[in-house]
Amino acid sequence: MNKIILGRYIPGASFVHRLDPRSKLILSFFFIVVIFFANNVQSYLLLGVFTLFCVYLSKISLAFFIKGVRPLIWLILFTVVLQIFFTRGGQVYWQFGPFSVTHFGLVNGGFVFCRFVLIIFMSTLLTLTTAPLEIASALEALMLPLKKFKVPVYEISLMISIALRFVPTLMDETEKIMNAQRSRGVNFGEGSLIKQLKAVVPLLIPLFVGAFNRAEDLATAMEARGYRGGEGRTKYRVHFWKRRDTLSCVLFGLLTLLLLFLRNW
Repeated sequence: MNKIILGRYIPGASFVHRLDPRSKLILSFFFIVVIFFANNVQSYLLLGVFTLFCVYLSKISLAFFIKGVRPLIWLILFTVVLQIFFTRGGQVYWQFGPFSVTHFGLVNGGFVFCRFVLIIFMSTLLTLTTAPLEIASALEALMLPLKKFKVPVYEISLMISIALRFVPTLMDETEKIMNAQRSRGVNFGEGSLIKQLKAVVPLLIPLFVGAFNRAEDLATAMEARGYRGGEGRTKYRVHFWKRRDTLSCVLFGLLTLLLLFLRNW
């Protein structure tokens, strides 16, 4: 099975699943902003415990969240290495030309790693517990005030929902094409960089062709069903803000207060 978790939804009846998608979307963005206020080990430890608590409330295995980190691990490590070698300050442990390893560099590298992992965990929690159509509906509801400024709210939410819906599909199709190419003797991870890039070409062409064909079929299906935009359309699923959504906002507010307290500890 493909390792890409983004866009996959796991049905469930947990506390997180039953939250209003608008509250989950708002709190997810709020968490991403708040995480940048952390500046020491205590504050990152608090955020880590809180994130694991949210994972526990979702009743989803931690393995799914670890799978969400794996595809981005090289990008995370690359960013961490840049922080370690180019951040100056504190005791110098090693230096060679413009590169150096200092105490502040190691600390910042560790903080950047934690920040990436926590953001991926919270984003994965959002997508695993919220159906793509619910995310699009929440985005549409939150962006409604922008209609006064002639922003195409319905079209934007539709594009986002389609993108989230077809990310797992495209990843699964990529895996099938790669397996088919491997059966014909193609090695994607061997040889020089030029050979590896050449091996990707037979993968991209059928993938793009399949994506365009699927997009055309989707457009035909929408036209056959009389889709003409969001104006005047009713909602099959109507979301209501409940007590658990207010409780979640209170918990995130308490998290922010504790985080601000730990910043100066």
